[in-house]
Amino acid sequence: MINMDPRQQFLALLLVLLLPVLCFQPCYASSVTRRFRFNLEWKKVNRLCTTKRLLTVNGQFPGPTITVNEGDDVEIKVTNRVANNTTIHWHGIKQKRTGWADGPAYVTQCPIGRGQSYTYKFTVAEQRGTLLWHAHYSWQRASVYGAFIINPRLPYPFIAPNRPIHAEIPIIFGELWDKEVDDFEATMLATGAGAAISVAYTINGLPGPLYPCSAKDTYTATVEYGKTYMIRVINAALGDELFFSIAKHTLTVVEVDAVYTKPFTTTAIMIAPGQTTTLLLTADQLPSDPTATFVMAATPYVTSIFPFDNSTTMGYLKYNTTGTISKDRTQNLPKMEDTKFATTFTNRIKSLASSQYPCNVPKTIDRRVITTISLNLQDCPQNKTCTGYDGKMFMASMNNQSFLRPSTSILETHYRTGLGTGSSGFPERPLNKFDYTGGNASTMNTNMEFGSRVIVVPYGTKIEIVLQGTNLLAPENHPIHIHGHNFYVVGTGFGNFDESRDPKGYNLVDPPERNTVGVPMGGWAAIRIEADNPGVWFVHCHFEPHTSWGLATGFVVQDGPLPSQRLLPPPKDLPAC
Repeated sequence: MINMDPRQQFLALLLVLLLPVLCFQPCYASSVTRRFRFNLEWKKVNRLCTTKRLLTVNGQFPGPTITVNEGDDVEIKVTNRVANNTTIHWHGIKQKRTGWADGPAYVTQCPIGRGQSYTYKFTVAEQRGTLLWHAHYSWQRASVYGAFIINPRLPYPFIAPNRPIHAEIPIIFGELWDKEVDDFEATMLATGAGAAISVAYTINGLPGPLYPCSAKDTYTATVEYGKTYMIRVINAALGDELFFSIAKHTLTVVEVDAVYTKPFTTTAIMIAPGQTTTLLLTADQLPSDPTATFVMAATPYVTSIFPFDNSTTMGYLKYNTTGTISKDRTQNLPKMEDTKFATTFTNRIKSLASSQYPCNVPKTIDRRVITTISLNLQDCPQNKTCTGYDGKMFMASMNNQSFLRPSTSILETHYRTGLGTGSSGFPERPLNKFDYTGGNASTMNTNMEFGSRVIVVPYGTKIEIVLQGTNLLAPENHPIHIHGHNFYVVGTGFGNFDESRDPKGYNLVDPPERNTVGVPMGGWAAIRIEADNPGVWFVHCHFEPHTSWGLATGFVVQDGPLPSQRLLPPPKDLPAC
């Protein structure tokens, strides 16, 4: 037995007494290896009056939730049991030195073929919160997705001991289609047609009572009066930003993209595909109220003139008491075209920027890249019929390059031969200056070049990327996701970015830290990154049709001088092309 003086005995006793208070959520002292098995397979699902065949993981729609602890090693064996190729992306996981596990087909790996398996191995380091995983091949993300939850080592900074979280409520938005999505993509790319639209939105795979034959397919979350709940909201939809609200309840935003934020209250949120938002909700409506069940609903935020799924998905927040359904079905939802609300909500998101969770935004930069992001019309090739507008093909580009994925992965090429900073070829300024967000775009030549040119930077580069929206076809929001790194959104605005004026208004104190940024309709967003993760990282619009059209590029970070700053060798079971 260890001898302790009275003071040491008192401190030891105090620690024992305080431990349950300090760990009012789980506290984790050491990492372990968490292992999961994913089987890609077809599943018949009854939805919207018909039986549909959906591609799933382990027969689940949405797929299984992955729950790990901060600091854990993770191994996920994916076995492909269908004829189609596949890959899986762990959206928002930084993949430090493990780009082989990132997932985008032909960028960091060749696809997993029929009957083949691949084990994704990575460490969840210095990350905590709500993320997602999804397929990253073709449009398989339409049904192959799920939540990725990282429990923190330390107590949540936004919860007081006398107001603990009673339970967590997952909310994952998705879409349903009236045909298999691979057919839509194939037709779109073959004919140059516009993107197909879904026929329903879903909450946790269920469309809700506003759709045909769907009253029984409605998600219900049960709560108790006076308790506080954590709502983990994930937008896994293929092509729509969404508003979300719960009637007669106030929501407190505490985290976005698995990064803590300064808490603020709101009646609704706007969330883009690929983004996550963690909310606190206190069940504060009196259970004696005759409307003890409240509608939660999601509807699209519309920024485009193109056709869209003009519908609303609904679920219920039900108090643990007898009651009827509230008639105020979408009480807190903004109107679909409410850009003012969406902009105000987004601008309220700030990093926590505390001593424990600092905001490490680069104050100075080594390099600035300005890239236009646009939807284009490409002239129809000879001897081909195109069904896009004016007999042309709908396409998309960044700085006039429509990205083509090569026949092998860019990461393998980089690992074997290296990609020098002078060999990237990606234009770091628009090729032609014009009024990007105004003017008469119909009179312009919007043809593009096709290629796989990428941005290459040395390890440790502090880079700013200005994402400039355009009006070549129509102004539209674009959610841009960057793999392998979080970034800081230091500025946004409408109109054309002014390099001499706009940086003076940047927020370099507490800008939001994200992995997916919504570039405003007819505007721009400036993000800053410290390129401290060697490898090849996909940069793309998280509207899946736009990525298929080529609204993407690659971001290559070269090895640093130290062993800990170098890409690890490829795993032995890495799929071959």
